[in-house]
Amino acid sequence: MAKGNHKRVRGKPQSHSLLEHYQPIDGVVDEMVDAAGNPRPVWKHFIEALDELGPEQLGQRFARADQYLRDAGVYYRVYDKAGANEREWPLAHVPVLIEESEWAAISAGLVQRAELFEETIADIYGPNRLVEKGILPAGLIAASPEYLRPVVGTRPAGGHFLHFCAFELGRGPDGRWWVLGDRTQAPSGAGFALENRVATTRALSDIYGEMHVHRLAGFFRRFRDALIGMAKETDGRVAILTPGPLNETYYEHAYIARYLGIMLLEGEDLTVSGGRLMVRTVSGLMPISVLWRRLDAAFADPLELRPDSQIGTPGLVEAIRQGAVATVNALGSGLMETRALLAFLPKISRALRGEELLLPSVATWWCGQATERAHVLANIDRMVIGPALSTRLAFEDDEQTKLGSALSAGERAELVARIERYGGDFVGQEAVTLSTTPVYVGGWLEPRPASLRVYLARTPDGWTVMPGGFARVGLSLDPTAIAMQRGGQAADVWVVSDRPVERETLLPQEGDSFTRTRPGSLPSRAAENLTWLGRYIERSEDTVRILRAYHVRLAETSDPDMPLLADIRDYLEPFGIDVETAIPSGLIGTLDSAVYSAGQIRDRFSPDGWLALKDLSKTIHQFATTVAPGDDATRAMTVILRKLAGFSGLLHENMYRFAGWRFLEIGRRLERGIQIARTLSRLTSAKAPDGALDMMLEIGDSVMTHRRQYPVQAGRRTVIDLLALDPLNPRSILFQLERLKAEIGLLPSLGGEGHMSPAAKEILQLNTQIAIKEPSDMTAKALDELAYEIGGLYNSLAKAYFG
Repeated sequence: MAKGNHKRVRGKPQSHSLLEHYQPIDGVVDEMVDAAGNPRPVWKHFIEALDELGPEQLGQRFARADQYLRDAGVYYRVYDKAGANEREWPLAHVPVLIEESEWAAISAGLVQRAELFEETIADIYGPNRLVEKGILPAGLIAASPEYLRPVVGTRPAGGHFLHFCAFELGRGPDGRWWVLGDRTQAPSGAGFALENRVATTRALSDIYGEMHVHRLAGFFRRFRDALIGMAKETDGRVAILTPGPLNETYYEHAYIARYLGIMLLEGEDLTVSGGRLMVRTVSGLMPISVLWRRLDAAFADPLELRPDSQIGTPGLVEAIRQGAVATVNALGSGLMETRALLAFLPKISRALRGEELLLPSVATWWCGQATERAHVLANIDRMVIGPALSTRLAFEDDEQTKLGSALSAGERAELVARIERYGGDFVGQEAVTLSTTPVYVGGWLEPRPASLRVYLARTPDGWTVMPGGFARVGLSLDPTAIAMQRGGQAADVWVVSDRPVERETLLPQEGDSFTRTRPGSLPSRAAENLTWLGRYIERSEDTVRILRAYHVRLAETSDPDMPLLADIRDYLEPFGIDVETAIPSGLIGTLDSAVYSAGQIRDRFSPDGWLALKDLSKTIHQFATTVAPGDDATRAMTVILRKLAGFSGLLHENMYRFAGWRFLEIGRRLERGIQIARTLSRLTSAKAPDGALDMMLEIGDSVMTHRRQYPVQAGRRTVIDLLALDPLNPRSILFQLERLKAEIGLLPSLGGEGHMSPAAKEILQLNTQIAIKEPSDMTAKALDELAYEIGGLYNSLAKAYFG
């Protein structure tokens, strides 16, 4: 970004100090200021720089960060009583700053914890000595829904259960960091951490540049290289397994896949064949040897785990048993998130590693043991009581977790009775008092409770820790309000050094070897969505062109009953297009379908393309409530056409010419051929009203071309010749068939080299038939049949590539 946009004027008197009204909370550690209210060393320069900017410029910069997130389409799915809905990403604009030395201590503690978890999982699913020695209660492990019996005794491919972990940290009143919870199932948020960094540095690029902040890219590069290295050992591919677009963090799945250049797959994309996990691609089945799963393990295989799962892959567990695929993380590793296990970690650490935990967990007592249960009941007023087998943090589980001091006498008596009777179902945890960090509210800084989520990734050299990451910041002083589902915000975390840091990127270093991705690895589902995206966009454009031609004439005559307009109404009605409404719901529905198809393949969609498509959708929805029929609608259709053309041009010019682009192009050409054939049949028939031929040329965007090509007025034969049989007119049917023949011919051959696919044979035959036709041959019936035959090409493609 240009330096001029972020230049700070130094030396001006500070009339507005952000610390002027900052009031730390008594008894709570504040990340920014010490007990005397003075900025901590790591914050001092940062606060001075913010003060120099002043409230007006700060507001503009933070608005710029928010605009970036909107433009990038960053969202988080929220589930409430109204159902699931997308929420704009709630960025807390002020980052959390941590000194490098303090971060080194945190990192050492978390690496130790990750190693401990690896050894613990290996024991639980292996020799089970921890249970045998009484260090872990057998009943607690067996009762956990995260304990997966089908994988007991299975040694993971590559030898490790854990590859990517996250840990939730909070700083207590004594200033020490505590582990509040562990994320070993399918940790989320790493992609959001990247977006937080991009947005925050866009707003504060000059301050960021002056401070020695550790970069995040190196962490992701090392982990990506580790995954690719694992895959090379078995001649397979790396993929990310997502539950799909309805998942609350799907945006992040797609973002990480795009950022790392890894395939994003859903369960239906995969199958197990010959004991190997395979992805259905347009080139046939291809092996997957490393699967970074982002769905809970229980849903991964409906054959052996949850039979009601609609998002898993039957046979996946057997492929894992055979050592054919490595999963990140191993199925069953979510067991380590169980809240009650926090009570046993100190003993486990001493038993397995002979050492104390460097970073302690929040104090936890499992009520399935008599002594611990008595302690919890005796101290219930300063406890948080919750389900023992929960994998959520105490402050996230607001429905089942109770703060003892907030209970009424009756509620307390009822809870005590339940604990005494069903002790193994409960844990007591020390009530968390989180440290606070500054947030920017109305021109001032205010303290809010915060927790850190820190990410670790396994590499050939051991665990690497993301230098910074993701902070959850409360919307109020209530610690439960830091949960994202309850309105919490997300902040970037800057690990600040006192010396220059390496400027790492995801790009290969000079001299590094590289290989191009093997062609043909486009998943079938992605190919299908790309084809339909092309079709929906082209269908929208055709509809808009017809509607614009209609409203132009309506504006000129003000007579909706004139024969030509009545004929157009009758023509569009079966397709759900009601011209009485300026922006028909059928048109909106078609464009919404395009957005849906694009949403299914976010990992393969450029941010610019997504922004253009969402802008198009926003425009048409706005017009639906503001535009009137006639001249107003004509102008609106011109705007929509321009944006449609911009979106199509963006894809055409910027998209790499691989199989995905071919399917998108095939979808466009199929739909354009169908629509032109249908409209020609209607407007060039013997029954067509006066003015129909001129309208057809206008719809086909060929008015000027017709004037140059034919020294006569538009007649049926000249219109058909130009829009059906001219191979040089990009709007003609023959042109579409020529393009279809070329693109289908370049698709991967599924019948072996030298064998044409059924779709290739059909398009060759159809193209040849039309190429030798004369305008007189193209009757209304012939054009209708042609539209039907072009539509049939899709069925052949679907059977060959989308099944």
